[in-house]
Amino acid sequence: MSTLDATRAELGLVVLYLNKAEARDKICRAIQYGSKFLSNGESGTAQNVDKSTSLARKVFRLFKFVNDLHALISPTPQGTPLPLVLLGKSKNALLSTFLFLDQVVWLGRTGIYKNKERAELIGRISLFCWMGSSICTTLVELGELGRLSASMKKLEKDLKNTNKYHNEDYRAKLKKSNERSLALIKAGMDIVVAVGLLQLAPKKVTPRVTGAFGFVSSLISCYQLLPAPAKSKSS
Repeated sequence: MSTLDATRAELGLVVLYLNKAEARDKICRAIQYGSKFLSNGESGTAQNVDKSTSLARKVFRLFKFVNDLHALISPTPQGTPLPLVLLGKSKNALLSTFLFLDQVVWLGRTGIYKNKERAELIGRISLFCWMGSSICTTLVELGELGRLSASMKKLEKDLKNTNKYHNEDYRAKLKKSNERSLALIKAGMDIVVAVGLLQLAPKKVTPRVTGAFGFVSSLISCYQLLPAPAKSKSS
């Protein structure tokens, strides 16, 4: 493959990535929280970028609550323990509620919805819903990692006389474990971000701390949305 073909293929992946509304939202989220980190809650250019990007992101999320509403009423994989099913459905319900209420917040900030006090109250309720969904996600990921760990240990015993990394099933489980570990870290960071936005611990979780955690969480989200690498064809 020539250099031009390789460049074209790489640019094609970038275009594919940027065509995703979710990817653009997460890039804007990184800008938003990076600006929050720089401003540290003080007025200026960085805070203006934070506020304007936050408002712009709400447009990306219009009607996005339908996604989690669909997941809420969809059947869960067979064999999933009831506590994990309930936690997963709670996460979907809370996240769907957050995204729905966030539309009211957008209407308030654009001036379409005139009751500012009620819009602020709804915004606070929506953030509590988001924090609740992040807590549920954390618990779900912990539970699923425990199940994966037990499954991998059992498989290791069956493969004790061979190289486990040559086993396709083991590699798949290891990849899934790494993905869930990353999702667990992101969910934990999002809880801190929610605490910061709600000002539940203003002395410890300052705007700078909120910005730092939100920025790293956004980078993780951007990484999770990267296209899967193409499998190399055997000659």
